[in-house]
Order: sequence, then C-alpha cells, then structure tokens
Amino acid sequence: MNRIIIETTAASDARMGGANLPAMSNSGSGNQGIAATMPVVVVAKHINATDEQLTRALFLSHLMAIYIHSKLPKLSALCAATTAAMGSCAGIAWLLTGKFETVSMAISSMIGDISGIICDGAANSCAMKVSTSVTSSYKAVLMALDNMQVTGNEGIVEHCIDRSINNLCNIASRSMQYTDRQVIEIMVSKQKDKI
Repeated sequence: MNRIIIETTAASDARMGGANLPAMSNSGSGNQGIAATMPVVVVAKHINATDEQLTRALFLSHLMAIYIHSKLPKLSALCAATTAAMGSCAGIAWLLTGKFETVSMAISSMIGDISGIICDGAANSCAMKVSTSVTSSYKAVLMALDNMQVTGNEGIVEHCIDRSINNLCNIASRSMQYTDRQVIEIMVSKQKDKI
C-alpha cells in the first residue's frame, strides 16, 4: 500500500506543482487520470501481471471512473479524485481476482468510506485528496478479498452497485449544489481580501 500512496501522490503533487511531465488524463483531468492509473500500475508490477492483464485492468479502471463521472454535473462540489480512485479500485480488484463480485464489493466500500469529500479547486491539497482516495481504494480491495464490504444496510450504499453509484452521484448533483456555491463564495471572498 505504501508504494501505491507514494507513487500516486508524488505524481499528483508534481502535476499540481507544475512539473513539465505528461500525465494520463481521465474525464479531462490529470489528477483523475493519475488516481485511475497509478495504483493499478503499482499493483500490476507487484504481482508481475502480464501486459494484457495490466491493459485490461487499466481499461476497466478508466471506464469505471468515466462511468461514475458521467453521472456528475459539469461543476460538482464532489472531489472527482475520489470517483477516479473508485476506478482504480475496480481495476485492482479485477487484477487480483477477475471477479465482478470483488469489484462491486470494493466500490461499495469506497462509497461508504469517502463519499462527500469536497473539491475546493485545483490546488496542492489535491495531492492529499488523491492520497486519501487511493488509500481508501486499496483498503476497500483488501476488505473485498476477505469477502467484507460496507453493506446495503448502511448509509447510501445499496445491495446493487449501480444504485450505490447513483446515490453517490445524486448527492453530488442535488444536495452538494449549495456546497458548490459556498465553496465558490469563499474562494471569491479570499481573492477580494487580497486586494
């Protein structure tokens, strides 16, 4: 897990610091691309996965991240690094087991764990949020490997993974709209205070 956190967070921090290096993007974001890519690459190296296995796991990771992101509004207060890490969660779970059930259980646990982390603009704290998200991702995979998960009896998680994802995205689309306005007001106010 340390290797996942170190490599993913370092890539995000370098990107936010302006490093002139390429980064895989997802849904138009470099940090989302990093969160969806690096954890899968690290695990694939660790288990000596074939190139085909890595490619399939990355494909699943990015598709899952895009699928979840597509259900969010264009401007959302929900930190998209969290949803991108749900993609890497899917990719890692598939890489380790090849089973839909493990993927589903792991994503459910992530939804139960880190839902509601807010986006307050692209900043250096993004690397910290990426770190939090990929930590949750790996923890959720470990739980799923032990046949454990946040169940459909708890919070916004349902017994059906699609409904759990919809619940998360509905909160971001509806309930967090005021949060989005409040974050923007705070950021604008800070700029006025500087003048």
